[in-house]
Amino acid sequence: MSGFFVAGTDTDVGKTLVSAWLLSHLDGVYWKPIQAGTEPTTDSATVQRLAELPVGHVLPEAYLLPEPIAPHEAARRAGIALDMAKITLPPHDGLVVVEGAGGLMVPIADGAYMIDLADALDLPIILVTRSTLGTINHTLLSLEAIRRRGLPLAGVVISGPETPHNRAAIQRFGQVEVIAEIPFLETVDRSTLRTIDPELDLLKLATVTT
Repeated sequence: MSGFFVAGTDTDVGKTLVSAWLLSHLDGVYWKPIQAGTEPTTDSATVQRLAELPVGHVLPEAYLLPEPIAPHEAARRAGIALDMAKITLPPHDGLVVVEGAGGLMVPIADGAYMIDLADALDLPIILVTRSTLGTINHTLLSLEAIRRRGLPLAGVVISGPETPHNRAAIQRFGQVEVIAEIPFLETVDRSTLRTIDPELDLLKLATVTT
């Protein structure tokens, strides 16, 4: 299986935007295993619209939770017990882009975190990180968690205004490659996303196993 698990250093860091960016450059399918928050729209609907994906290229969520909060709490409030065993990738053809919820250590259930889902899926992780103040600490902590588990790491995508000193620090102290930098876009659609070229070969990264 080839593809990516799109993780973030935090919530609202740009995982959905990066997922759409990936699928504007690659022929693949999108999957959001756990969607917390359905108003005004879901991440699946946003990615489908931005990347202009055919309906069949968006896989159904394993869990769809109404409130936009951490999955374990959203599930509790909805009276749902999240079961890791039921979060299985639906049948699909070709490359898949899986988007996590929140950061890597966001709880899913007792003893299970988002990083455990990434581990189970065994896809190269793309870590989405902010470009702004605070990003170095959050990024290095997330990279440490990924490496402690021995999970495959494709690289990082930096989201936000160009901040060269933060990029340099992430590369130097995190010993990680930058796949792309995505700046603020006044208009976000497939055409503008495609103007942002990856700095590395996405197809090669999608099959990283170590």
